[in-house]
Amino acid sequence: MGDHLMDIQDWRIVAASVIGTSHTKASLPCQDAHACAVLEGDVVVLIASDGAGSAKHAEVGASLAVSELMDSIRGHFDDGRDLASVTREIAHGWLENVSSRIAHQAELDGATVRDFACTILAAIVSPTHACCVQIGDGAIVMRNRGDYWAYVFWPQHGEYANTTAFVTEPEALASFEFMCSAQLVDEVAVFTDGLEALVLHFASKSVHGPFFDSSFRAVRALPEGGQDQDLSDKLGSYLGSAAICDRTDDDKTLLLASRTTAPAPVPAPESATEA
Repeated sequence: MGDHLMDIQDWRIVAASVIGTSHTKASLPCQDAHACAVLEGDVVVLIASDGAGSAKHAEVGASLAVSELMDSIRGHFDDGRDLASVTREIAHGWLENVSSRIAHQAELDGATVRDFACTILAAIVSPTHACCVQIGDGAIVMRNRGDYWAYVFWPQHGEYANTTAFVTEPEALASFEFMCSAQLVDEVAVFTDGLEALVLHFASKSVHGPFFDSSFRAVRALPEGGQDQDLSDKLGSYLGSAAICDRTDDDKTLLLASRTTAPAPVPAPESATEA
């Protein structure tokens, strides 16, 4: 435990959302959005949203979702509460705020709520607890030093191909994924479904650890806490490169946060699945 504490640093964050080649060809905007912050000095918040490709104002919905959820999470801490006090009921209130914000925008624009359909994923990690909320696809991946990468919730895919749940759907809002528990988490990644095929093994329901081992190496080396814009720009360039776009033509969002200088984790056992 002593060695572990010696390696703890301030949270360092790298994040990017990049348009997919299919959206570029169709003259569509990037419909992914993200937000990140360090609150209370030692609580990292990573949020991502993927607007539904069939939704008229998908990019607006995604942007509103991450903004409103971040405001709700900030408000929780501004009220003097800590991460350990977050319950499913509290998280449901946050998501209701997101849904209400989108419904308000739809009314202002004379549009339908479905026009703003989007997923939402959020990871909040303090020195003692981890809390995650998710509606839809994409995933949250975590690890502790000396441990292997593990997902928190498996992506929510619908009955048909390329379908998922959206925060704008009442049934999805009622059955969202939630986790809040006492645990030590040194590193966390949040990503939208555009990266699923590259970083998850669907047959074994496991995480492709080498991708995250490589991605986090530069994050661990950052000298200062907070989001590093230069490295975030480089991440964006990488996500938009042929090496990635040849394997996925969708929009891609990836957020990485580390508070350790620890070496790469041990390989995951073949039987490893869920966190």
